[in-house]
Amino acid sequence: MSDSSPGPFAVLTADADIQLTAFVEEYRRAMAAALDGLTEEQARRRLVPSRTTVMGLVKHATFLETVWFVEAVTGTPRTTLGLPQSVDDSFLVSDEDTVDSVRSAYEAATAAARAAMVGRSLDEVVSGHRAGPMTLRWIHLQVLRESAHHCGHVDILREQILAADGV
Repeated sequence: MSDSSPGPFAVLTADADIQLTAFVEEYRRAMAAALDGLTEEQARRRLVPSRTTVMGLVKHATFLETVWFVEAVTGTPRTTLGLPQSVDDSFLVSDEDTVDSVRSAYEAATAAARAAMVGRSLDEVVSGHRAGPMTLRWIHLQVLRESAHHCGHVDILREQILAADGV
């Protein structure tokens, strides 16, 4: 009896929309794993002059998933979504934030992003973002670009933190 499900390399010959979605999902998995194995102190540790921390990057990724897939698609304002108005403030880590709460918020944001895409074409134009009308394909490309950028930051910070702590 053979398994008829597509293998892990099926995306290599899939259409561009499937490939784009696969890349977005790959970076979502990487960002979701960013906090794995870190202590609360390590996740908050600042190694650069900016507000950039591993936990702050995951909070920012939560912000970007929500802005691009919920605000832009549904038109729900950032204030209603509980988001900061400033992109810079999306990196802020509060005393109440924990590794688990930040991870959970990110997972909820990516689930909401996936739900917002159900039954939609990447060619569909949405107009809920303050920048104006844009295609869902453009949103995917924007999220892919930002996610790749920030996953690189997370990788470097994790490597520095774990090396400094002898892990």
